[in-house]
Amino acid sequence: MSTLVRARRIVTATEDLRDGWLVVDDVGAVGALGTGVPPRTDTAATVDGTIVPGLIDLHAHGALGHDFATCDVDGAVAAARHHRSRGTTSLIASVATGSVSDTAAALARLRPLVMDGTLAGLHLEGPWLSPARRGAHRADLLHAPTPPEVDTYLAAADGALRIVTLAPELPGALETVHRLVAAGVVVAIGHTDASADQTRRAIDAGATLVTHLFNGMPPLHHRTPGPVGVALTDDRVLLECIVDGHHLDATTVDLVQRTAPGRIVLVSDAMSATGCGDGDHTIAGSAVSVRDGVALLADGSSLAGSTITVADAARRLLARGIPLTEVVRATAARPARLLGRPAPLTVGAPADMVLVDAASGRWSTLDTTPTSAVLR
Repeated sequence: MSTLVRARRIVTATEDLRDGWLVVDDVGAVGALGTGVPPRTDTAATVDGTIVPGLIDLHAHGALGHDFATCDVDGAVAAARHHRSRGTTSLIASVATGSVSDTAAALARLRPLVMDGTLAGLHLEGPWLSPARRGAHRADLLHAPTPPEVDTYLAAADGALRIVTLAPELPGALETVHRLVAAGVVVAIGHTDASADQTRRAIDAGATLVTHLFNGMPPLHHRTPGPVGVALTDDRVLLECIVDGHHLDATTVDLVQRTAPGRIVLVSDAMSATGCGDGDHTIAGSAVSVRDGVALLADGSSLAGSTITVADAARRLLARGIPLTEVVRATAARPARLLGRPAPLTVGAPADMVLVDAASGRWSTLDTTPTSAVLR
């Protein structure tokens, strides 16, 4: 069965269609799209709003009280569903710093959820981070990588590990970059005290992403540009940005847009309190207090992730006057390319779609299975 979906506007990774349509084929992929007279299909539906590709979050630690590093499978499924209900159709589960055994166990526990499509992959954030830029990560668990430990995590994930964040100045870090890239893993630079030269060497070795730019690294200085300076000027890396109104000032977001056009990627860095009220939580072994939706270490010394979803960040960019086409690139097209996926909502790509309701501002995932053609 095939389903025709019409909308006032359809924005894909490559096109901006007014009064457009697309066809979802019998395997859940985009079979065709365009404007004008559509082909005949088995079922059809019309939505009042704008369709954009499903959002891809490269960096999220959980939701609804569940932390991917420690929760059971049911908790991980609940967290993923929370993000999906808000438009994130592809979620990379971030596992924060733990002991070697606990981290390996988390990767093995979450792997089946990658295999069945609940999660889009796993992200290891720690333990190969700088103690000087650790944020919420426990200092006593941080250390330099070793080849046996790298092999332990790759074996535990068994093909599900998609991203690893590390500090390139640590002993053995560059060798680890080479090893991970050869295994098909995206390497991100983050939680680092690296110099500009050390950062460049990591990119030369194959790093292609910067974890939550400006956060977990030295501030930009005119004589010691460090990771931020290199990130803003080296076109080989994409730049994660947490646009929640707390991690980055709006002017800083403008700076990234103007200095590094075409390279921003919106992430949530959502911690377990996402979807919950204010209260006390734990992430990466550290006590966290959430007040007015802002997650801080209990001692107030650092932000500890966010409580947003990618759709929340997208709305902030739109409110700043950023075109929807650019927001789609930052939330779907660029992360898809980084993960080696087809350009979102192009012919042959999965028909992961989100409806943007201009009146309410809500971003909601569309269920376009041909058997039901129910749009929610």
